[in-house]
Amino acid sequence: MMVGKLVVLKVGTNAITNTQGNLDTEEMGKLAHQIALAMRQGDKVVLVTSGAVAAGIAELGIPPKPKDVTFQQAAAATGQSVLMAKYRELFKKFDLKVAQILLTAEDLSNRTSYVHTCDVLGLLLKIGVVPIINENDVTSVDELMRTEGYKVNFSDNDILSVLVAGAVCADLVIILSDVDGLYTSDPSQPGSELIKSVNEITAELKSSLNGKSKLGRGGIQSKIKAAEIATSCGIPVIIANSRRENVLLDVLAGKDVGTYFKPQRRMPAVKRWIAYGAAVKGTIYINAGAKKAILEGSSLLPVGVTKVVGIFDVGDVVSLEDEHHLEFARGNPNYNSSQ
Repeated sequence: MMVGKLVVLKVGTNAITNTQGNLDTEEMGKLAHQIALAMRQGDKVVLVTSGAVAAGIAELGIPPKPKDVTFQQAAAATGQSVLMAKYRELFKKFDLKVAQILLTAEDLSNRTSYVHTCDVLGLLLKIGVVPIINENDVTSVDELMRTEGYKVNFSDNDILSVLVAGAVCADLVIILSDVDGLYTSDPSQPGSELIKSVNEITAELKSSLNGKSKLGRGGIQSKIKAAEIATSCGIPVIIANSRRENVLLDVLAGKDVGTYFKPQRRMPAVKRWIAYGAAVKGTIYINAGAKKAILEGSSLLPVGVTKVVGIFDVGDVVSLEDEHHLEFARGNPNYNSSQ
């Protein structure tokens, strides 16, 4: 039984849209009702929602262009207000207020901004408001060219939800999708079975998965990547079907729902941010001797550096790669890239 827990609930596009791609207000209403009941029993819920692009396409009444980034952004800009207005109306029935928080990769990559976002979320939860988070699609574009060596920290709401969970030290992440959880193979194939729990996310598990969502960006790979981030930060994850009756309340009641990903040891907050919260501004390539020293707990000395890629300042997060171009660590350098 999980009462008095801080939960990050992620809802995918397919969970709140119908087969025509329009917002499914009945499903959104059920979701709001469950969140209201969870809050009455003492839980706190941060809602990470997709659906702005789908809502925008429906609002604009023009055919979707999935490969056109500017069109997607225009649809997101149009749809975000439609989405929030609908959530506000639905939560109001249960005397709950909502707050919109739009985040980009940069917001979570800047340490000051990251900490400030945590403070704002903390205050909203304290005064009983439901924070509703979405990626800021209008300004957040991974598809655009960035400087060499730059790696963005999230590219969809699955990843965003677990980064938020790490930031607010959540007790649980629930990812609601249009499937019942993780399967042994494609769920539409005969003989495919639901995996009830995952103790560890292995390379074999990741390589066995495929499939992407029709309207949203996150497929099962993105959910597994999200689960990997959360569990390595010490936060358990459950992937479940949003259309299951009372799915949120059943999960919080400890019922056997979906696929459960077991948490590993919890990382300190700053390490969580370096590993997962921040965009990597550059890459430092190092030799075998320096890699060995770092893995044994030493600092990186100039003699171990073979190449520097990207433009970064003191305190930015950089990636460390070995001679085989394999990333094995991340950290905060005491010098900028030119030094």
